[in-house]
Amino acid sequence: MTEPQDPENSTQRLPTVGSAPSGGVLATDRSASGSTYEAAPGPEQPGGRAGRFWSGRRIPAALVALVVLGAAGILLYDIAAVRADRPAMQWRRSVADDLASRHLDDVWVLAGAALAAALGLWLLLLALTPGLRALLPMRRRHTGVRAGIDRTAAGLVLRDRAVEVAGVQSVRVKMSRRRATVRALSHFRELDEVRADLDTVLSTAVGELDLARPPALSVHVRRPAKKG
Repeated sequence: MTEPQDPENSTQRLPTVGSAPSGGVLATDRSASGSTYEAAPGPEQPGGRAGRFWSGRRIPAALVALVVLGAAGILLYDIAAVRADRPAMQWRRSVADDLASRHLDDVWVLAGAALAAALGLWLLLLALTPGLRALLPMRRRHTGVRAGIDRTAAGLVLRDRAVEVAGVQSVRVKMSRRRATVRALSHFRELDEVRADLDTVLSTAVGELDLARPPALSVHVRRPAKKG
Protein backbone atom coordinates (compact mmCIF):
# COMPACT_ATOMS: atom_id res chain seq x y z
CA MET A 1 0.00 0.00 0.00
CA THR A 2 1.31 3.48 -0.84
CA GLU A 3 1.16 6.11 1.85
CA PRO A 4 0.13 9.73 1.13
CA GLN A 5 3.03 11.66 -0.31
CA ASP A 6 4.40 14.84 1.14
CA PRO A 7 4.77 17.42 -1.64
CA GLU A 8 8.19 18.46 -0.32
CA ASN A 9 9.66 15.02 0.26
CA SER A 10 7.78 12.18 -1.35
CA THR A 11 8.44 8.78 0.22
CA GLN A 12 7.06 5.49 -1.02
CA ARG A 13 7.14 2.52 1.36
CA LEU A 14 7.40 -0.80 -0.38
CA PRO A 15 6.37 -4.20 1.00
CA THR A 16 9.02 -6.56 2.30
CA VAL A 17 10.64 -8.41 -0.56
CA GLY A 18 11.65 -12.05 -0.56
CA SER A 19 15.36 -11.34 -0.31
CA ALA A 20 15.01 -9.58 3.05
CA PRO A 21 16.36 -11.48 6.06
CA SER A 22 14.01 -13.02 8.57
CA GLY A 23 12.80 -10.40 11.02
CA GLY A 24 14.08 -7.58 8.81
CA VAL A 25 12.49 -4.15 8.76
CA LEU A 26 12.76 -2.38 5.42
CA ALA A 27 12.14 1.29 4.72
CA THR A 28 12.93 2.19 1.13
CA ASP A 29 12.31 5.31 -0.96
CA ARG A 30 13.81 7.08 -3.90
CA SER A 31 16.94 8.24 -2.08
CA ALA A 32 17.52 5.68 0.69
CA SER A 33 17.09 2.04 1.56
CA GLY A 34 17.65 0.40 4.93
CA SER A 35 17.25 -2.79 6.88
CA THR A 36 17.74 -3.70 10.51
CA TYR A 37 17.61 -7.19 11.97
CA GLU A 38 18.95 -9.11 14.91
CA ALA A 39 21.67 -11.69 14.39
CA ALA A 40 20.66 -15.34 14.56
CA PRO A 41 21.84 -17.12 17.74
CA GLY A 42 25.14 -18.87 17.22
CA PRO A 43 25.54 -22.63 17.45
CA GLU A 44 26.63 -24.33 20.63
CA GLN A 45 30.31 -23.77 21.37
CA PRO A 46 32.16 -27.06 21.83
CA GLY A 47 34.99 -25.44 23.77
CA GLY A 48 32.76 -23.89 26.43
CA ARG A 49 31.25 -20.49 27.04
CA ALA A 50 33.19 -17.58 25.58
CA GLY A 51 32.92 -14.70 28.03
CA ARG A 52 34.43 -11.25 27.72
CA PHE A 53 38.11 -10.69 28.37
CA TRP A 54 38.99 -9.12 31.72
CA SER A 55 41.32 -6.17 31.90
CA GLY A 56 44.32 -6.37 34.20
CA ARG A 57 43.61 -2.83 35.51
CA ARG A 58 47.33 -2.40 36.05
CA ILE A 59 47.41 1.40 36.22
CA PRO A 60 44.54 1.83 38.74
CA ALA A 61 45.90 -1.05 40.82
CA ALA A 62 49.40 0.45 40.83
CA LEU A 63 48.11 3.90 41.80
CA VAL A 64 46.00 2.52 44.65
CA ALA A 65 48.89 0.41 45.88
CA LEU A 66 51.27 3.39 45.87
CA VAL A 67 48.82 5.63 47.73
CA VAL A 68 48.06 2.99 50.35
CA LEU A 69 51.74 2.13 50.76
CA GLY A 70 52.77 5.77 51.16
CA ALA A 71 49.98 6.60 53.63
CA ALA A 72 50.60 3.46 55.67
CA GLY A 73 54.36 4.08 55.75
CA ILE A 74 53.96 7.67 56.97
CA LEU A 75 51.38 6.68 59.59
CA LEU A 76 53.49 3.80 60.90
CA TYR A 77 56.54 6.06 61.11
CA ASP A 78 54.61 8.63 63.11
CA ILE A 79 53.20 5.99 65.48
CA ALA A 80 56.69 4.57 66.02
CA ALA A 81 57.99 8.08 66.74
CA VAL A 82 55.26 8.65 69.35
CA ARG A 83 56.10 5.27 70.96
CA ALA A 84 59.71 6.45 71.16
CA ASP A 85 58.63 9.48 73.23
CA ARG A 86 58.86 11.89 70.32
CA PRO A 87 56.13 14.36 69.42
CA ALA A 88 53.69 13.40 66.71
CA MET A 89 53.99 15.02 63.33
CA GLN A 90 52.44 18.45 63.01
CA TRP A 91 50.08 17.32 60.21
CA ARG A 92 48.60 14.53 62.36
CA ARG A 93 48.02 16.86 65.31
CA SER A 94 46.41 19.44 63.01
CA VAL A 95 44.16 16.84 61.37
CA ALA A 96 43.12 15.41 64.76
CA ASP A 97 42.32 18.87 66.19
CA ASP A 98 40.46 19.88 63.04
CA LEU A 99 38.34 16.72 62.97
CA ALA A 100 37.55 17.11 66.67
CA SER A 101 36.28 20.67 66.18
CA ARG A 102 34.23 20.16 62.98
CA HIS A 103 30.64 18.96 62.95
CA LEU A 104 29.41 16.15 60.72
CA ASP A 105 27.28 18.58 58.70
CA ASP A 106 30.29 20.72 57.83
CA VAL A 107 30.68 21.40 54.11
CA TRP A 108 34.27 20.15 53.97
CA VAL A 109 33.41 16.98 55.89
CA LEU A 110 30.54 16.22 53.52
CA ALA A 111 32.69 17.01 50.48
CA GLY A 112 35.47 14.70 51.70
CA ALA A 113 32.98 11.92 52.43
CA ALA A 114 31.40 12.29 48.98
CA LEU A 115 34.83 12.20 47.33
CA ALA A 116 35.83 9.08 49.28
CA ALA A 117 32.51 7.38 48.41
CA ALA A 118 32.87 8.24 44.72
CA LEU A 119 36.42 6.93 44.68
CA GLY A 120 35.33 3.71 46.38
CA LEU A 121 32.46 3.19 43.93
CA TRP A 122 34.85 3.76 41.02
CA LEU A 123 37.25 1.15 42.39
CA LEU A 124 34.39 -1.31 42.92
CA LEU A 125 33.22 -0.72 39.36
CA LEU A 126 36.69 -1.44 38.04
CA ALA A 127 36.91 -4.59 40.14
CA LEU A 128 33.50 -5.99 39.11
CA THR A 129 33.45 -5.17 35.38
CA PRO A 130 35.60 -6.91 32.76
CA GLY A 131 36.58 -3.87 30.71
CA LEU A 132 38.31 -4.31 27.33
CA ARG A 133 35.14 -3.25 25.52
CA ALA A 134 37.05 -2.92 22.25
CA LEU A 135 37.92 -6.65 22.22
CA LEU A 136 35.17 -8.92 20.90
CA PRO A 137 35.40 -12.57 22.06
CA MET A 138 35.29 -15.26 19.39
CA ARG A 139 33.72 -18.69 19.64
CA ARG A 140 35.62 -21.27 21.64
CA ARG A 141 36.22 -24.33 19.51
CA HIS A 142 38.76 -25.93 21.86
CA THR A 143 38.80 -26.05 25.65
CA GLY A 144 41.50 -23.84 27.12
CA VAL A 145 41.91 -21.72 23.96
CA ARG A 146 40.39 -18.25 23.78
CA ALA A 147 40.53 -15.79 20.90
CA GLY A 148 39.25 -12.29 20.29
CA ILE A 149 39.24 -9.65 17.59
CA ASP A 150 39.54 -5.91 17.96
CA ARG A 151 36.28 -4.08 17.32
CA THR A 152 37.94 -1.67 14.89
CA ALA A 153 39.45 -4.54 12.93
CA ALA A 154 36.05 -6.26 12.73
CA GLY A 155 34.55 -3.03 11.37
CA LEU A 156 37.30 -2.82 8.74
CA VAL A 157 36.53 -6.38 7.63
CA LEU A 158 32.87 -5.49 7.14
CA ARG A 159 33.78 -2.30 5.29
CA ASP A 160 36.13 -4.13 2.93
CA ARG A 161 33.42 -6.67 2.15
CA ALA A 162 30.82 -3.96 1.62
CA VAL A 163 32.87 -1.95 -0.91
CA GLU A 164 33.12 -5.07 -3.09
CA VAL A 165 29.38 -4.94 -3.78
CA ALA A 166 28.54 -3.53 -7.20
CA GLY A 167 27.12 -0.02 -6.99
CA VAL A 168 28.70 0.87 -3.64
CA GLN A 169 30.74 4.07 -3.77
CA SER A 170 31.80 4.41 -0.14
CA VAL A 171 31.01 2.77 3.19
CA ARG A 172 31.15 3.79 6.84
CA VAL A 173 30.91 1.14 9.55
CA LYS A 174 30.23 1.81 13.23
CA MET A 175 30.95 -1.33 15.20
CA SER A 176 29.79 -1.84 18.78
CA ARG A 177 29.59 -4.95 20.94
CA ARG A 178 25.93 -5.51 20.05
CA ARG A 179 25.35 -3.82 16.70
CA ALA A 180 27.13 -3.15 13.42
CA THR A 181 25.75 -0.08 11.66
CA VAL A 182 26.71 0.13 7.98
CA ARG A 183 26.02 3.29 5.96
CA ALA A 184 26.79 3.07 2.25
CA LEU A 185 26.61 5.46 -0.68
CA SER A 186 25.49 3.99 -4.00
CA HIS A 187 26.03 5.88 -7.27
CA PHE A 188 24.28 3.39 -9.58
CA ARG A 189 21.92 0.41 -9.45
CA GLU A 190 18.63 0.33 -7.60
CA LEU A 191 19.06 1.01 -3.90
CA ASP A 192 16.92 -1.99 -2.95
CA GLU A 193 19.19 -4.29 -4.94
CA VAL A 194 22.35 -2.81 -3.44
CA ARG A 195 20.92 -3.07 0.06
CA ALA A 196 19.84 -6.68 -0.49
CA ASP A 197 23.33 -7.59 -1.73
CA LEU A 198 24.87 -5.82 1.26
CA ASP A 199 22.59 -7.77 3.61
CA THR A 200 23.77 -11.04 2.10
CA VAL A 201 27.47 -10.13 1.97
CA LEU A 202 27.58 -8.62 5.45
CA SER A 203 25.64 -11.49 7.02
CA THR A 204 28.21 -13.87 5.58
CA ALA A 205 31.07 -11.66 6.77
CA VAL A 206 29.69 -11.51 10.31
CA GLY A 207 29.41 -15.30 10.32
CA GLU A 208 33.01 -15.64 9.11
CA LEU A 209 34.21 -13.43 11.98
CA ASP A 210 33.14 -16.34 14.21
CA LEU A 211 32.15 -14.08 17.10
CA ALA A 212 30.72 -15.60 20.24
CA ARG A 213 27.87 -13.07 20.12
CA PRO A 214 27.30 -11.95 16.53
CA PRO A 215 26.17 -8.32 16.43
CA ALA A 216 22.88 -7.22 14.96
CA LEU A 217 23.16 -5.65 11.51
CA SER A 218 21.76 -2.28 10.51
CA VAL A 219 22.33 -1.50 6.82
CA HIS A 220 21.48 1.86 5.24
CA VAL A 221 22.04 2.78 1.60
CA ARG A 222 21.46 6.17 0.02
CA ARG A 223 22.47 8.30 -2.92
CA PRO A 224 25.36 10.76 -2.68
CA ALA A 225 24.38 14.38 -2.10
CA LYS A 226 23.93 16.36 -5.26
CA LYS A 227 26.67 18.89 -5.94
CA GLY A 228 25.81 22.44 -6.69
